[in-house]
Amino acid sequence: MTIQLKFTPDTLSILNDERYSHPVPLVQRRMEALWLKSHNLPHSQIASLVGVCENTLRDYFELYREGGIEGLKTVRFHRPGSQLDAHLTSLEAYFKEHPPATIKKAQHDIETLTGIRRSRTQVRAFLKKNSISVAAKSACSLPKQIHQQAEYLEHTLEPRLNEARVGQRAVFFVDAAHFVLAPFLGFLWSAVRLFIRAPAGRQRFNVLGALNAITHELIAVTNDTYITSKEVCELLQKLADLQVGVPITLFLDNARYQKCALVIEAAARLHIELCFLPSYSPNLNLIERLWRFVKKECLYSTYYPSFSPFKAAITDCLAQTHSKHKTALDSLLTLRFQRFEKAQIMGV
Repeated sequence: MTIQLKFTPDTLSILNDERYSHPVPLVQRRMEALWLKSHNLPHSQIASLVGVCENTLRDYFELYREGGIEGLKTVRFHRPGSQLDAHLTSLEAYFKEHPPATIKKAQHDIETLTGIRRSRTQVRAFLKKNSISVAAKSACSLPKQIHQQAEYLEHTLEPRLNEARVGQRAVFFVDAAHFVLAPFLGFLWSAVRLFIRAPAGRQRFNVLGALNAITHELIAVTNDTYITSKEVCELLQKLADLQVGVPITLFLDNARYQKCALVIEAAARLHIELCFLPSYSPNLNLIERLWRFVKKECLYSTYYPSFSPFKAAITDCLAQTHSKHKTALDSLLTLRFQRFEKAQIMGV
């Protein structure tokens, strides 16, 4: 029996890309099967090329029919349970109050609390699986910082976000990212130590972006020199030209080229509200998460021989925030902000 499936140009583009690039081999195989199906090959030939039986091939087609591309990415691996899982709640509560400095200390605490002894490797895997990760200790003027951020969230940020959620205001988070053509180190699973080639020069690609808090649309101004108040005013004009029909609010940090008379006057002329975040508050600027995503997606552990492909990779990544990267960014760019009072503070 012939199985009829529909493929849009966007779907075909994703299938063609992820049959090679998806990190899970099983998903790559599914994408390959659907890619071949879109070219009207006989099922027996597709099964032979992909290396599965025809029954499995039909399962792939049903996954796509019922869930589309996301259905093909659904993977349910069997993971054997651990005796420690029964003690997870109490261990999480204990480690929240008494974070261990070493795996050896965590091993000792787990054995003391549960009577179950596990090797250090098993303890590390258990902690990692349950997101009990290594937390870096940092210093800051905590009482003042906590108070400022809490007040800002309650009285400035959240009220405007609530209006944006119901379509009464357009809220954008603004920041500049400076991508320098240089080696971006990363972590890979490898049997040997690898080295990344270093490109010549230190050219940089600057992106001044305004990220819509609700739609995640990115409005940007770019150059290869420096971001100044001139570029900020250009970005303000681009936002005004959108003609969104509701008040526009920008949340931005206190960089001198943003908090200057020229920018403030341009914003007033264009009827755009500027809300400057408290000092040392990157955790309240949503667009910071986008910059980290771009670096991880197209720069880490990647060699670019010259400035042109380097800039193109960043531009392409930003251009696909509403297509290829939409699912990942929708889960990353939620309107939940880290707050210091919810973090563990040692010595207070």
